[in-house]
Amino acid sequence: MRYIKYALIAVFGIALIAVALANRGMVSVQLIPSEVAGWFSLNPQIELPLFIIIFGGIAVGLFVGFVWEWVREYGHRAEAARQARETRRLQREVNRLKGEKHEGKDEVLALLDEAG
Repeated sequence: MRYIKYALIAVFGIALIAVALANRGMVSVQLIPSEVAGWFSLNPQIELPLFIIIFGGIAVGLFVGFVWEWVREYGHRAEAARQARETRRLQREVNRLKGEKHEGKDEVLALLDEAG
């Protein structure tokens, strides 16, 4: 199974390298459209290879997706934490009740009573 995982990672890496080599031309990236930039008398832009724009877009999309999913699952995590607290509280109560049940009994009889 480990070798299949490494093979898939290698294929994915080769595909990324092929995309990078095929899209290494320089492109101009502008922060705001040139029509709007005239109003503010500035036009921030940068020249980058196209594959960096592609990979950057993928990375930003993954990040937004992870954050979105984390926020969406907040209710599930809160419910799981509430259930864990309730379980711990009930377990403490069961242990306390078991102690009260065997209070004043012989220790051997109490152990046999717990096992049965």
